[in-house]
Amino acid sequence: MLIANPKATSTSRRARGILVRAFSGHLDLVLAETGHRGHATELARRAADEGFDVVIALGGDGTVNEAVNGLLAHGPDPGLPALAVLPCGSANVFARALGLPNDPIAATRPVLAALRAGRYRSVGLATAGLEDGVERYFTFNAGVGLDAEVVREVELRRVAGAKADPSLYVRTALRHFFTGTDRRDPPLTLEVPGRPAISGLFLSFVSNTAPWTFLGRAPVNPTPKANFSRGLDVFGMRSLALGPTLGALGQMMLARTRPVQGRQVVNVHDAAQVTLHAERPVAFQLDGDYLGEQRGIVFRSVPKAVRIVI
Repeated sequence: MLIANPKATSTSRRARGILVRAFSGHLDLVLAETGHRGHATELARRAADEGFDVVIALGGDGTVNEAVNGLLAHGPDPGLPALAVLPCGSANVFARALGLPNDPIAATRPVLAALRAGRYRSVGLATAGLEDGVERYFTFNAGVGLDAEVVREVELRRVAGAKADPSLYVRTALRHFFTGTDRRDPPLTLEVPGRPAISGLFLSFVSNTAPWTFLGRAPVNPTPKANFSRGLDVFGMRSLALGPTLGALGQMMLARTRPVQGRQVVNVHDAAQVTLHAERPVAFQLDGDYLGEQRGIVFRSVPKAVRIVI
């Protein structure tokens, strides 16, 4: 099943055409077009229920996240369809972390080769358990606090017609840092089983792989040790004063092999579970999609959750 957005760009439409033509006469390829938010989840769940071999997600990180949640609606299982990714979003963090080119046309060739060879890689994912009892899978990261507030503002600007490019995120982040977010009262407490709780955090990223995101071609990497084959890594900030924030951001932008360091920085590596509690409702994003405000989220690592065609 090829899950694609009918409003896709000309580049992704071309990639879809190449894929359909390449397998014409060789595979029973079903094209399923999304019509609303969450539709890719419904389609991928159908593919799992009907015994498809592979689900191909042609889209950005949001489409991939929805497809993953559809495939894993009943939990991981070796008999589930494998997932192939053709990236055509604004960031494509998951696809790039897998080593795929950041372009659907360029990514089509290695995906086709892997499909023909029956080549797969099992990767670990993670879940976020929300207050309402819903548990959502994510592929590369979740954010609570400032970054989720920025994602919320960017989504509002996109609805108003703005183009989702790196400059929009930078402009929105700068404006919101100085005029929007609360930089005085830290609401978050981090809990990791077997360790003392850490309170007084303004923001936190929970990562399943590295980098956290991309600024154009440049990786932004607060937790470079995060890996699909390990547990969860966490980055947190005790201060949003200008100096510590700029210092942490500068380290994230450098090529590094160790996490960001600093007096106001909190790091956790390879955790099976972490919990974030908030004194007030705090913005929350998952794989770059804003999911509202939460007061408590339990994150769990899920080893070998899905097979990726790669």
